[in-house]
Amino acid sequence: MSESPVSEPNGKLSWHQWRDPEVFFVCGLGTGFAPKAPGTFGSLAAVLIWWFVLGHLSLPIQLLIIVLVTALGTWLTRRVQARYRVSDPGAIVIDEFAGQWIALLLAPMTFWGMLAAFALFRLFDIWKPWPVGALERGVPGAFGVMVDDLAAGAMALAVLQFTLLGFQNI
Repeated sequence: MSESPVSEPNGKLSWHQWRDPEVFFVCGLGTGFAPKAPGTFGSLAAVLIWWFVLGHLSLPIQLLIIVLVTALGTWLTRRVQARYRVSDPGAIVIDEFAGQWIALLLAPMTFWGMLAAFALFRLFDIWKPWPVGALERGVPGAFGVMVDDLAAGAMALAVLQFTLLGFQNI
C-alpha cells in the first residue's frame, strides 16, 4: 500500500516538501517556508526580482509575466492543495509575488518607489479592506488563494500612482 504525500497534521506545508517542484514554485522559491511572516518574505523576494529583472522590462511584458504567473500559480496551487490536502497554507506565497508585482507596475525605479509599493501592498494584504477581504472569504479554491492578493496589489498600485500624481501637481 503506497502512502500519498500528506502535509503535517496541522494542515501546513513543510519545508521538507521543497523538493517537489510544484511546491517550490507556489511557495515562492522557498520563501514561503520562512518561520515567521512568510507572506512578507515572499513579497520581499518579489520586490528583488522586480528590482533586478521585471522593472527593466516594458509594461506589456511585465503584465504578460503577471498574467502567466497568476495562471500558473493558480493551476499549481490547485494541484498542491489536492496532493497535500491543504487549503490556504501560509507557505503558498506565489499570490504575494503576483500581487506585489501589480503594486510595482509603473512604480519609479527608485528605492523609495519600491519601498512605497512594498509597504502599500503589505498594508492592504494584511489589513484586507473591502474588496480584498470579501474576495478572500468569498472565492473558494486556488483562485481564491490568488485573487485577494491581486486586489491588494491593484489597490496599492492605485494609491501609489494617485500619490505620485498628487506630488507632481504641488
